[in-house]
Amino acid sequence: QVQLVESGGQLVQAGDSLRLSCAASGRTFSSFTVAWFRQAPGKERDFVAAVGWNGNTYYADSVKGRFTISTDNARNTVYLQMDSLKPEDTAVYCCAATRTSSPYLRRVVTYDYWGQGTQVTVSS
Repeated sequence: QVQLVESGGQLVQAGDSLRLSCAASGRTFSSFTVAWFRQAPGKERDFVAAVGWNGNTYYADSVKGRFTISTDNARNTVYLQMDSLKPEDTAVYCCAATRTSSPYLRRVVTYDYWGQGTQVTVSS
């Protein structure tokens, strides 16, 4: 079993930067694929970024070049560095993890473990 806890969300202004953290307990992250998803009010949960067990990273087109996902195995934590934030980035951000080796990293159903989420609000 894996427990995921996100932190770092807050109210910021457009153009600001923010770093979200996803801390895992129960098992080490090193053998997992970990992703960030986000969900705005009234919208579906969307893929943001993922880091595979082999270190490969994947990004949604909407955040490519602005967001960076990284892993600190010593801390069993995955980070999402978000730069040049826009109002449309406003959402609840959740991290998710899976031990399966799936090519469908952008799909919600791929992931077995989810955190509760952290709110990011970007004002214009």
